[in-house]
Amino acid sequence: MTSLLEGAKRLVTRSADIDGRVGGLAAAVDASRGRLDDALLDDASAVVDRASGRLRLSADHTVVAIGGATGSGKSSTFNSLTGLDLSSVGVRRPTTSWATACVWGQQGADELLEWLGIPPRHQTMRDSMLDSGQVDAAMQGVVLLDLPDHDSTEVSHHLEVDRLVVLADLMVWVLDPQKYADAAIHERYLAPHSEHQDVMLVVLNHIDTVPVEKRAAMVDDVRRLLADDGLDRVPVLPVSARTGDGIEELRREITSRVAAKKAARQRVEADVRNAAARLEAVTGTAKPRRLDKERVAALDDALADAAGVPTVVAAVRDSTRLRANRATGWPIVAWLSKLKPDPLKRLHLDLGAAGKQLTGAARTSVPEATPVQRARVDSEVRELVEDVTRDLSQPWASSVRRASVSRFDELGDRLDGALARTDLGVARLPAWAGVVRMLQWLLTLAAVVGLVWLGVVFVFDYLKLPALPLPAWHGFPLPTLLLLGGVALGILLALVCRLLVAGTASRRAKAADHRLRAVIGEVSQDLVVTPIDAELAAYAQARDGLAKALS
Repeated sequence: MTSLLEGAKRLVTRSADIDGRVGGLAAAVDASRGRLDDALLDDASAVVDRASGRLRLSADHTVVAIGGATGSGKSSTFNSLTGLDLSSVGVRRPTTSWATACVWGQQGADELLEWLGIPPRHQTMRDSMLDSGQVDAAMQGVVLLDLPDHDSTEVSHHLEVDRLVVLADLMVWVLDPQKYADAAIHERYLAPHSEHQDVMLVVLNHIDTVPVEKRAAMVDDVRRLLADDGLDRVPVLPVSARTGDGIEELRREITSRVAAKKAARQRVEADVRNAAARLEAVTGTAKPRRLDKERVAALDDALADAAGVPTVVAAVRDSTRLRANRATGWPIVAWLSKLKPDPLKRLHLDLGAAGKQLTGAARTSVPEATPVQRARVDSEVRELVEDVTRDLSQPWASSVRRASVSRFDELGDRLDGALARTDLGVARLPAWAGVVRMLQWLLTLAAVVGLVWLGVVFVFDYLKLPALPLPAWHGFPLPTLLLLGGVALGILLALVCRLLVAGTASRRAKAADHRLRAVIGEVSQDLVVTPIDAELAAYAQARDGLAKALS
C-alpha cells in the first residue's frame, strides 16, 4: 500500500511539474508580447496550446506516429505492427491526405482522436476486430498512426505530416537502405527535432535486401548521420516488414515506452523545453535590474530644472518679500510698492481659482526649457536606461528604450500643469506680519495726529489767535513727539521687519522648492519611471517563466 501511495505521489508531482513548465512558457510568451518577434512568440504559444490540449486528454494512450518517404516500407511496417492490412502499400496507395489510425483500447480514445483530427472512417479499433479474443495486452493504450509520405508530390500530404509530427507522443521514422541519407528527411524532420530524440525511434526497413555482412556497417552509418543531426541517443532498429525480421523488437521498443507512460509527458516536455530554449536565446539570461535611486533623482533634478522650478522658487522668494514688506513696511512706502508687479502673478502662478479661469486653466508663463536643459533631460533618461539595460538582450533593451520615451509628448504639458496646481504657500502672510501692520498704522496715525496738531498751532500763531495749550513731555512738545516718533519708529520697525521678511522668504522658497520637486517627481514617475519599470517587470516575468519551463 505504501509503495502505491508513493507511486501516486510521484505521478501527481510529475503532473504538477509539467503543468508548471507549460504555465511558465505561457507566462513568458505573454510577458514578451510586443517585445520579441511575433512569429517566434506565435510558435511558442502554439506549443503551449498543444501541450495544454494533450495534457487534458487521455493519459492512458500514447500516440505513436510512423512516418517515412515513398517506398520506405512505412505502411508495411504499420500493417506488421497491427497484424492487419489497414494501409495500402506500393502502387495501391490511395491519394488521400489523411493519416490512418489503429487504436488498442477504445475507452478514452475518441476525444484524443478528435484532437488529432483523424476522421472516423480512417480509425480502426483493434479491440473490435474479429480476432479480438487474441488481445495484445502489451499494445493496450497505443494509438498507431500511419502518416502520408513526407516526400509526396501532393502538398496536402506535406501539411498533414507536418501537423501530426508535432502532435505525436512518439515518432517512428522509417528509412530504407537506398535513401537513408536523403537530405529531405534529415533537414526537414530529423535535425530540427533534435530536442525530441527521447521520443523518437528510427527504423531501417528492407534490411533483408542488404547482405548480412554489410548490415551492421549500414546501421552504424545511420547512427553516424543521426549523431550529425544531434540525435545521438535515438535507437536505430533494423527490420524487414516483408519477412517480419526485427518487427518484434520494434514492437517491444514501442510497448516499453507505452508501459512507462512517459512518452506523452516526454514529448510535451521536449516541446516546451525546445520552445523555451528558442525564446531564451533571444531573451537572454541576464538577471533583471532595478532602477538606481540616484539615477532617478538626477532625472527628477533635470526635469525640475527644465520645468523652471528654480525660476518659480526665485519668484516665490521675491513675491514673499514684496508682499511681506508691503504688509510690514511704512504704509506710504507700502502703498507705492503696489506699483511694482508681483513676480508670481507675472508667471501666472498663485492667481487663485478665478485668476486661473481667466488666464486659461492652469497654464503658466514660466519660460520654456532651453536646448541645454532639454539635452540634459535626454541625457539623464538615456543614462537611466543604459544603466538597467547594460546586460539585457537587444530586443529587451530596445523595448525599455522605447518605453522610456513613449510618453515624452506629454511631458511639457504635465510639467507645466504640475507647477500651476502646486500650492506655493505664499497666499497667506505670517501671523506676526498682521501685528506689525497694525502697529505701523498706529504709528502712522500718531504721526498724522502730531502733524495736524502742529499745523493747527501754526495757523493759530499765524492768525494771531490766542495760543493753544501745547503739552510737553520731558521738555519736548507732544505734537512734535507724535510726528517724529511715529515716522522714526515706523521706519525702524520696517527695517527690523526686513530681516524677518528675508528669513520668511527663504523658508517659503525652500518649502516651495520641496513641493515643486515632489510633484515633478510624480510626473517623472508616471511618464518615465513607471513605463521603464513595467518593461523590467515584464522581463523578470519572462525570465521566471523560462526558468520554470526549462527546469
